[in-house]
Amino acid sequence: MKIGFIGAGKVGCTLGKYFSQGGLELSGYYSRTKVSATEAAQFTNSNYYSDLLSLLEDSDFIFITVSDDKISSIWDQIKEMPIQSKIICHCSGSISSQIFSGINQYGAFGYSVHPLLAIHSKKDSYKSLHDALFTVEGDSTKMPQVIALLKGLGNSVQTIPTSAKRNYHAAAVFASNHIVALAQISIDLLMDCGFSQDAARQAITPLLTGNVANIVNVGTKAALTGPVERNDISTIQKHLSCLTPEQQTIYKELSKILVKIGLEKHPELDYGELQKLLL
Repeated sequence: MKIGFIGAGKVGCTLGKYFSQGGLELSGYYSRTKVSATEAAQFTNSNYYSDLLSLLEDSDFIFITVSDDKISSIWDQIKEMPIQSKIICHCSGSISSQIFSGINQYGAFGYSVHPLLAIHSKKDSYKSLHDALFTVEGDSTKMPQVIALLKGLGNSVQTIPTSAKRNYHAAAVFASNHIVALAQISIDLLMDCGFSQDAARQAITPLLTGNVANIVNVGTKAALTGPVERNDISTIQKHLSCLTPEQQTIYKELSKILVKIGLEKHPELDYGELQKLLL
């Protein structure tokens, strides 16, 4: 089974390098620019393709690793080419395999394959990919082959229904991008206390990484600490008094969720007054 990539950005390079190191055979890369495709081919010890048709002919799996807004136009191009029996995957977290409209009439099989990992670098993110879970969604016909390819690399795989793609991607954003936003609020507040940006970032690092480790090891309920868990209304009032209106809104909405966790952890506590404060 040869794997070809349409798109030579961060995701294409990361998956290609990871696949090749895992013993899978790559045909190579086609991209909008010759430079990026050539660099990706060199990085993964595979081939550069100057035209889509040649890549398709040489590949059994085709991974479309372009930006989300370009997937549809790539599909419109390749569906007019010989793709019978090909397994075609895109790697968007939010878009389902339904973007490959009418794929069955072309004799091909469509999937969305998404690694639950923040891919930030063309050349380095593949080093962390062995820890990532892959989600797969699409045609049941070739699903066993797609799952076998990923599990053969040692990764966990979770299939999800097409209808769940929005929920799945929203979950990923909460666990990844929104953490960045919350960290920035923390850094901004520490800078108001006189910290430099670098000093603030370094100061919160043990807190961030330690809390993530606790969540991973013991779950959210056991990991919960702080004024909400203690039902410490006085401290929370002080926090709200020093925040901007935007920060207050974020603080309150997140604290409402923490109250629900607190009620599970400490059913003996009465969070009624705190819940009123957070309205």
